[in-house]
Amino acid sequence: MKKIPRVYCASIATETNTFSPLKTDLKNFKETFYAEPNKHPKTPTLCSAVFPLLRNKKNKGEIKLVEGTATWAEPGGLINSRTWNFLKNKILSEIKKSKNFDIVILGLHGAMISQNCIDCEGDLIQNIRNILGTKVIIGVTFDPHSHLSKKCLDNANIITVFKEFPHTDFVETAKNCINLSLKAFHKIIDPKISSFDVKMMTILPTSKEPMRSFVDKIKYLEKKKKALSISIIHGFMAGDSPDLGSKIIVISDNNKKKADELSSQLGMELFSYRKDLAPKTHSAHSSLTEAKKLSNKYKKPILVADIWDNPGGGVAGDSTTLLKKAISMKLIKVALGSIWDPIAVKKCFEAGEKAIIDLNFGSKISASTGGPILKKVLVKKIVKKAYQKFGSSLVPMGDCACITFDNIEIVLNSNRCQAFSTDIFTKLGINLLEKKILIIKSTNHFYNSFKPHVSKIIYASINGIYPNDPKKNNYKKLKRKIWPIVSKPHNNKYKDSINQLELF
Repeated sequence: MKKIPRVYCASIATETNTFSPLKTDLKNFKETFYAEPNKHPKTPTLCSAVFPLLRNKKNKGEIKLVEGTATWAEPGGLINSRTWNFLKNKILSEIKKSKNFDIVILGLHGAMISQNCIDCEGDLIQNIRNILGTKVIIGVTFDPHSHLSKKCLDNANIITVFKEFPHTDFVETAKNCINLSLKAFHKIIDPKISSFDVKMMTILPTSKEPMRSFVDKIKYLEKKKKALSISIIHGFMAGDSPDLGSKIIVISDNNKKKADELSSQLGMELFSYRKDLAPKTHSAHSSLTEAKKLSNKYKKPILVADIWDNPGGGVAGDSTTLLKKAISMKLIKVALGSIWDPIAVKKCFEAGEKAIIDLNFGSKISASTGGPILKKVLVKKIVKKAYQKFGSSLVPMGDCACITFDNIEIVLNSNRCQAFSTDIFTKLGINLLEKKILIIKSTNHFYNSFKPHVSKIIYASINGIYPNDPKKNNYKKLKRKIWPIVSKPHNNKYKDSINQLELF
């Protein structure tokens, strides 16, 4: 009779911007998402999709399940030591209560850094391995904007990573991790992990070429069973880590040599695209000038994405630079979502809908984010505990207010979050069809939701507190050679490109 494995699952996740003036505390986790054991909601979050999927396996009698803690904090600065120690020890104590586990499934991010730990995920996985021993199967899901460490590779049996950016496949990634872990437990497969250091750091949106075709190729290789799983680590340029940068992960069925070859081939192919991967960006002035010009040409609004004042990258999301430029240019029919300002939101709630008030808002965290704006505004709409949809996940925006002046509408939110979907406007009563220009704060997660509703997308690169150029970022922990800091980090050891037919 087939043995039913005993499975433990947990999730701790955030993305740490080590350059951010913000710090991450336990309250940030509890404000965003915090579920005690057995209290995870039915809907998945970005990094905890393993929970509802494992429940389905349990209900079918395929596993015995012990649910641990699940928590997620909006990306921010360094996690303070007491918070990391608390969260790590909470997971470890849950495991120690009953060491009799066959499989451990972890929903992690991969870019967590605390004041006392440069590699939080690797530290956690290694500790679990030390407690449970070599026989337990450890499966892990990661966000691609992560740092893949030796500790992770040495102690995990299965590592699967979201392939898409925007991360629309987080449920599928969790499903693959679970299925491969179960197959490994039942001895159907003998997984061996290979990795290749691409030695590169840039933005890799899969909504555009060449990443779109590269990801499709990887999916094809998996379908043709060239590997059990293939993943791309993009890297997170705002996290100062010795492991920063892009990497390829290939999991083979007991064929390490073949997986090593495949990972290096794919890695060097990706490296060959390095100059074409990041989207073309514009200054505040040029992005809005272009948006104004195009808005007179098309019926649907023009979208301007402020990619560096993105709370999803660990900054505040309270920059007023683009807004001030729009005001000075006297642009009309503009909507901006959003500016993080809990104090301004509180004032709007106190005044109520339809009230006209003097409001000082925005740019409270850093002097490099445009400076606060003082305007007489109409409080058009207030919404308690607003949220956005992102795939099957719900992203809390907190209490929100829509204010308007000079034919400009602005969403103010109390929970830091980037623009994931058009909900950031429509939940606050903003009609997209009435607008000429939409301004949002997000790098690429917005793409799938907004694309059908806009005529053009313009990416704006605004100088601020986000470290947006690896060549200029003051990395202290990064010692490896990576592009673009070094032009030839591989020292001609590998070909700079490969024959596209070699892998088929």
